[in-house]
Amino acid sequence: MARFGDGLAVGPDLVSAAEVAVRRALDGLDAAPDLLFVFVSGDDPEQAGAAARRAGALAGARVVLGCSSAGVIGGGRGVEGAGAVSAWAAVLPGARLEPFRLETLRAGDRLVVAGMPETRADDVVGVLLADPYGFPVDAFVERSAEALPGLPLVGGLADGERGAIRLFVNGEVHDGGAVGVVLGGPVTAATVVSQGARPIGPDMVVTRADENVLYELAGRPALEKLEEIVAELPEEDRELAGQGLLIGVAMDEYADEHERGDFLVRGVVGADAEAGALAIGDVVDVGRTVRFQVRDASAADDDLTALLDRFDLAVEGALLFSCNGRGRATFADSGHDARLLGRAFAGAGVGGFFAAGEIGPVGGRNHVHGYTASILAFGPAPDAP
Repeated sequence: MARFGDGLAVGPDLVSAAEVAVRRALDGLDAAPDLLFVFVSGDDPEQAGAAARRAGALAGARVVLGCSSAGVIGGGRGVEGAGAVSAWAAVLPGARLEPFRLETLRAGDRLVVAGMPETRADDVVGVLLADPYGFPVDAFVERSAEALPGLPLVGGLADGERGAIRLFVNGEVHDGGAVGVVLGGPVTAATVVSQGARPIGPDMVVTRADENVLYELAGRPALEKLEEIVAELPEEDRELAGQGLLIGVAMDEYADEHERGDFLVRGVVGADAEAGALAIGDVVDVGRTVRFQVRDASAADDDLTALLDRFDLAVEGALLFSCNGRGRATFADSGHDARLLGRAFAGAGVGGFFAAGEIGPVGGRNHVHGYTASILAFGPAPDAP
């Protein structure tokens, strides 16, 4: 018997699909589930909410969490752009599950996020699902080390049109903010974030910068250094750099060499030819080591495969938050990431959704990513006290 199960059902009647997906997720579990995630893809936000409520009522789990999205993952495959429901169930004996809903409140000239439970010594991991339009998810996650010291956060931003996003928590349906759960106590879990990029050119030290603008790399104007590196690349890599150049910020400044997976990858979002500067999607201090990166289907496949090959946990279940740009937009079909996890974690229940931004720790700090696969994997249950 299993402690984790997943189910997926496709069809325009989302309530009926939810019933089928939940039954498939519960089939074979050795006890009633403690935790249920339900992800709903469909055009009607009200029907998505009804499907989530029906899923929760049918499963009878202690905590039910989920969101709407343009695509869902379960049953060993992914579905995009069609009515579908994915259900993922977990039996977590002795675990402490603290669901929460986050709202933003204005205090003077600043926004305050309210609703997060207090941290405890036995916290293991938090899962966060957010509305990308009205909730300050980037600021919240980037500063989570201050409010939630030591707590890894995994999750994703719900994908859909403004006003159509729905978040689910214990029978309640919300059209904004964020929802989540903190897992504590006897829970064995690990996180991995596949950024799907590969480095090009050499490591370089940032020698002049202001906020997110790089003026000098290795003592040279940043734009000039980039043009020099690109000119020496093979034609295939030059084309990839032209389609969307990235830059990686090394997580370990003291490593002798930095290779794939050693960087926090961010986009290069602009260039100033007159100043010879590059604008990137993060703030980088002088003295940090960076390296340019490119991304394509091959790099994304290689990166996720390599990370899963190195995974040393006997995985029984996993949640997968895959970027909405990693499905049919990158690979031959929507099931690429689900299949890789299915092969690496044979027999494990895997569920999730295609996100408009993925949340996961890199280098010991929580970040919001793009074009990544963020994974929360569960191992064998430790002995409950």
